[in-house]
Amino acid sequence: MAATGAETVKTTVEQFTAAGNQALKDSIEKSLTALSDMNTHSKKNIEAVVASVTAATKGAEALGAQAMAYSKKSLEDQVAAARNLSSAKSVQEVVELQTAWAKSALEGYIAELNKASETVAASVKDSFAPINERVTAFVERMQSAR
Repeated sequence: MAATGAETVKTTVEQFTAAGNQALKDSIEKSLTALSDMNTHSKKNIEAVVASVTAATKGAEALGAQAMAYSKKSLEDQVAAARNLSSAKSVQEVVELQTAWAKSALEGYIAELNKASETVAASVKDSFAPINERVTAFVERMQSAR
């Protein structure tokens, strides 16, 4: 009877050890999978930030190029207007030339503001797109985990 009791204890200990080892193995595998998922998610987040900064930089460069082109054209227009004014034959002609130039300059300025506004809006949209994708992916992941 003592041998049977010892055998029962031995079997119970072996089963307990095997179950504990399996639980530990499962826990480690889950932890490694979660760590791998987290690393993948972090990598994608970093890639999204880089894409966002790249898009913002391109937008800033485009806006800068537009501003430089407008400044150059504006200066050229001012020089041309000054030449026209200096060749005017009467005060009436000076007033007409000045009025025409002022109207043209204002229209050009408003058009340039609209163009710059469109560039900024497109840049903001392009800059936030990668971040929005990551937020959407995170929300979907959290909803699927429920």
